[in-house]
Amino acid sequence: MTKIAFLGLGVMGYPMAGHLANAGYDITVYNRTNSKAKKWISKFPGNMEYTPSKAVEDADFVMSCVGNDNDLLDITLGDSGAFSAMKNGSIFIDHTTVSGDVTERLYQKSKTIGISFVDAPISGGQAGAENGVLSIMCGGDEFDYEKACLLYTSDAADEGLGVDL
Repeated sequence: MTKIAFLGLGVMGYPMAGHLANAGYDITVYNRTNSKAKKWISKFPGNMEYTPSKAVEDADFVMSCVGNDNDLLDITLGDSGAFSAMKNGSIFIDHTTVSGDVTERLYQKSKTIGISFVDAPISGGQAGAENGVLSIMCGGDEFDYEKACLLYTSDAADEGLGVDL
């Protein structure tokens, strides 16, 4: 079974992670505010962890949806950051709208540590996330993009995670 870690349970990430969980994916969530993660696991099937590095252990895909450049750098490269614990060959998919400099930095770093990076900012707002009708603009290596697309176009689409890629 495909294992996913989802980092960031704000107004967009919370329902996005929920749609993936309801589609049957094995999902572990992390949020800086533990109470949000605890609320999420009380509503959806899945697990939570207290650090990004613990959440991503053994994950095939790691998704993030956090607030800004600094938040993304913190959950990826900071103390207990995801990049330090991701398994070789896994794919990090970032849904945060961040600067091109941060995206390029994380893409280049991913290549040096044996993981992949797909930049995938989202459009559609909170209602789109809740109703599973987001648009996702993707950038990255074609092979990684194709693998990431499978998450959004398989069973998840039947569970309300249909997206325009």
